[in-house]
Amino acid sequence: MLASGSDGQRPVRILGIAGSLRRDSHNRAMLRAASRLAPEGVTVTVYDGLETVPVFNEDLEANPPPGVVSLRHALARSDGLLLSTPEYNQSVPGVVKNMIDWLSREEALSGLAVAVIGASTGPWGTRIAQTSLRQMLLSVQAVVMSDPTLFVPDVEALLDGHGELADEQTSRRLRQVVSSFGDWIRLVTPSDSSSAGAPRSGAGLSV
Repeated sequence: MLASGSDGQRPVRILGIAGSLRRDSHNRAMLRAASRLAPEGVTVTVYDGLETVPVFNEDLEANPPPGVVSLRHALARSDGLLLSTPEYNQSVPGVVKNMIDWLSREEALSGLAVAVIGASTGPWGTRIAQTSLRQMLLSVQAVVMSDPTLFVPDVEALLDGHGELADEQTSRRLRQVVSSFGDWIRLVTPSDSSSAGAPRSGAGLSV
């Protein structure tokens, strides 16, 4: 069991995954900001290996590719998943759907606490993509946090010259999401279901 933090609450580990492979991804910037803004007792680790996950192929399931194994290990050692998605053609990027296809095969998402946010350069802030993504996650029995939500439109105007989130209002809203997600994880995840450095109980792993 994890030791309690200074406020008596169980520390939680969140894995942040951006739905874009672009080096200067705006959604990866949102996750970096989430890591900085996380309250005491909540750790957000940004995952950078999504580009190593190949297109889902049932013929590869018996001996999963290294990229899939690494993703499953990272998820198994986390208490919750924070997804930050762009919106492509009024839907989620293919890499996000592909990730869910791989993870769903061993029920790695079943019962997992998940939060969804998103940023776009347009005026809608990924509302359609997030709706679609939430439906996918519910279909694989993930425990999706419904509120608060975060739709970030016109994101380029909110970043500084180094590509980091600089807008105070968006930062406050993001801080609220991360803090609420930590509370959500504690609510839906049994306190004895994880231990420091060990996989979540029941998490599927391929080795």
